[in-house]
Amino acid sequence: MTQSLYTAEYIHFRKLLRRAREDAGLTQTELARRLNKPQSYVYKNESGERRVDITEYLDIMQALNKHPGEIMNALWKMYK
Repeated sequence: MTQSLYTAEYIHFRKLLRRAREDAGLTQTELARRLNKPQSYVYKNESGERRVDITEYLDIMQALNKHPGEIMNALWKMYK
């Protein structure tokens, strides 16, 4: 069984998270500050060292001032 951190879908999810941060014009440090977390938290999420759960995802999207559906819709296209 493939570990879920390394599936094509989860790798794509991580890339979408990074792109959303970059599109918001934020560095990892700036996003971490908004989340009241260390910069390493954002790095580990984007690099796949740790898994993002749904509540963390919602916090991240709120910190980016983006609707959670933006990434979910893009990710959903992989399943069709």
